[in-house]
Amino acid sequence: MAALTRLVAAAPWQVDFSDGEGGDLVISFASVGHDPDRTPSPEFVATATGRGTAAAPRRALFVSDDSRSWGNAPGFAEVLRQALALVSERAPVERVLTIGLSMGAVSALIAAQAVPVTAVLAFGPQWSVRADHMPEERRWSRWSDALPPAIWPVTPLPAPPTRAALFHGARDDLAQALAFPVAENVDHLIFPDLGHSDLVAHLKARGALAGLVESALAGDRRRLLRIAASAGGQRRARLFG
Repeated sequence: MAALTRLVAAAPWQVDFSDGEGGDLVISFASVGHDPDRTPSPEFVATATGRGTAAAPRRALFVSDDSRSWGNAPGFAEVLRQALALVSERAPVERVLTIGLSMGAVSALIAAQAVPVTAVLAFGPQWSVRADHMPEERRWSRWSDALPPAIWPVTPLPAPPTRAALFHGARDDLAQALAFPVAENVDHLIFPDLGHSDLVAHLKARGALAGLVESALAGDRRRLLRIAASAGGQRRARLFG
């Protein structure tokens, strides 16, 4: 595992850093985690840093939210800007990719509203976990019922030129998936046979994650779609028009 250094601590946010080479920076956002009494652990560490797959390790930031606020806790944008500035002081940052699963995917999309982002990879993002928008969604009610006042009651999509790729398992995330609007700068991949908790594990087992990151950073949309299709993903437009 890559060595991580605490770069920013501003409760409930904490940001860890893994140094590397080149002008790319991957920012990974943690999901709610498995232990509600502990801060969520960094996720996508090997994928974000490119260790074992890239020619040289990439720089990466790992953002955790102790309050599990789906990007709504105060200070989110400020923490991201501070962390990006600290990384840029070491060496210029040319391209930024944000990545996350579930709550982390929501944060990865919201981050594009706060800092310059080249591309977003969002695995199983919720369009909303708030009862007034998705009353049938109770999987995360332990945290969603206690959310602070809504800064982002629904998850925003980035504006061009930022590109985003959304990935959803249809078995239990189809309602969330179809609630997202269609946008020209967003590719939306649906995996008919997978569920929310299966998706990333499946992509990891298929060896797809590294290629998705590399193609997203490079702006190679054709390669990204090809990798997703080879792992069983189907474009939303083809399934649902």
